[in-house]
Amino acid sequence: MKLIIAVVQDQDSNRLSKALVDNNFRATKLASTGGFLKSGNTTFMIGTEDIRVDRALQIIKDNCKSRDQLVAPVSPMGGNADSYVPYPVEVEVGGATVFVLPIEQYMHF
Repeated sequence: MKLIIAVVQDQDSNRLSKALVDNNFRATKLASTGGFLKSGNTTFMIGTEDIRVDRALQIIKDNCKSRDQLVAPVSPMGGNADSYVPYPVEVEVGGATVFVLPIEQYMHF
């Protein structure tokens, strides 16, 4: 058994959730917040058999795409204001950060 933990951007959450259900994967969704952009994420916890891990990873990959987004930088607090750029910067967001962990036991009541 494996536990797949996938952190995805909120924008991809509903699409991924539907794809997992359509492929008979059970998942628990948790609201989470990213550390870099402080934006909303969804963390999926998926327990599955070893032989289905590759299929789950493919579903995640197919439904969580990275994209470019303009973000306003945070002004420095007590730092050097000379290097502060006051206009929006384009950064790559989205995609998925995925962890696959072995689990000893999986129960569903």
